[in-house]
Amino acid sequence: MKSADIISETQSLCPICLKKIDAKKVLDGNKVYMEKYCPDHGQFRTILWKGNISMKKWIRNKERAYIKNPSTNVQKGCPFDCGLCSEHRQHTCTALIEVTQRCNLKCKFCFADSYAGKEQDIPIEKIKFMYEKLLESSGSCNVQLSGGEPTIRDDLPDIIKLGRKLGFKFIQVNTNGIRMAQDEEYVKKLKISGLSSIFLQFDGTIDLIYRKLRGAELLNFKVKAIENCRKHNIGVVLVPTIVPGINEDNIGEIINFGLNNMPAVRGVHFQPVSYFGRIPFVPKEEQRITLPEIMENIEKQTSGKFKIESMKPPGCENALCSFHGNYIYKDKKELINITNNSKSCCSKNEKAEEGARKAKEFVSRNWSSRKVTNPNTKVKSSKIDSWDKILYNINNYSFSISGMAFQDIWNVDLERVKDCCIHVVSEEGNLIPFCMYNITDAGGNYIYRNCKVKMKMTSLEA
Repeated sequence: MKSADIISETQSLCPICLKKIDAKKVLDGNKVYMEKYCPDHGQFRTILWKGNISMKKWIRNKERAYIKNPSTNVQKGCPFDCGLCSEHRQHTCTALIEVTQRCNLKCKFCFADSYAGKEQDIPIEKIKFMYEKLLESSGSCNVQLSGGEPTIRDDLPDIIKLGRKLGFKFIQVNTNGIRMAQDEEYVKKLKISGLSSIFLQFDGTIDLIYRKLRGAELLNFKVKAIENCRKHNIGVVLVPTIVPGINEDNIGEIINFGLNNMPAVRGVHFQPVSYFGRIPFVPKEEQRITLPEIMENIEKQTSGKFKIESMKPPGCENALCSFHGNYIYKDKKELINITNNSKSCCSKNEKAEEGARKAKEFVSRNWSSRKVTNPNTKVKSSKIDSWDKILYNINNYSFSISGMAFQDIWNVDLERVKDCCIHVVSEEGNLIPFCMYNITDAGGNYIYRNCKVKMKMTSLEA
């Protein structure tokens, strides 16, 4: 192999024994693969990047941040000392607190291996401790309450109220929307308690997709949950897990659904499928979809309304983790690209710490719902020349499209792990990068969850 074929070198983990091993990102035509070798378990090759967007040009370097008060000491080295440790290079933008492991679905893809028979919920006193440890480590970052399915808990409004009282200004709930569709009074309580936004599982616009991925017909629940959030002024972000052969051809319709449900829907956040413990087989290349493919499908399936060049790498996390595009609504027919002009998480040559600050501000500002001050006001021209006008329209008519590629054991890149800004708060109060908290070896064993996957799928077929 010619050295020119190697884009960069990094470290990864063996999928079998979890030993830290060297890895390379190798260019092959319009594809980039991770190649890694374990002396005990052999060679592994996984697709990372595919399409006409150059990985080399997409990558951006940032000046690293330093963790001011590390919670753990470096002993074994990344990724085995998470807490955060002094090797970590980015502050917390969003922190996840898992308030339950119970769930009212049995999805084929689940970070947490959640289901109805799981153990009891975390007591609210323990959640208070987790909030307080988060404040000590990261200050008032954005918080996402997750699970399991958080809305199973009747005391979720109390958990939100507690977080707001302690000083967290943006609290979002990660939900499948079932209870929020069935119980409007519960939605009202969530709003009164201080809920800013929901991260709504939304895999497509037809029920066949939900039957294949979630085991039930759920579209009507999604629509009703959005309507209840609209009534009570709670922002909604649609979150599709994109699985090749199931819903990659529905990307454009998902975006159109979001546009048609503005301003309640604030944006769409795509997540290419990752292969964690419920999938016990080695995923084939055709069972993966990469970030460039998502972006290319967005442009193609929206007939060029959302162009690839309007989507940019992040300024907060590692460039290979995500993309985002920011837009302003116009006459319910056209969107104006403001990605290059927005004060979001993307600008050139900035410090990682500054990127985290901007990302927190962008999410809390744009993913929360707002009451439109003048619903008859429209953007008159695609040329925006007044910063005050930009701020007004961002506040009232903004819409975002983004995507994040979570890592699994087959493609984990420790350089990306060190740059992670999305951290899970453990019950001990440590902060664990999201992918490392959820990653499993080929046998379904977690590194940080201290458990083994119990529910396993034998295939992706319905």
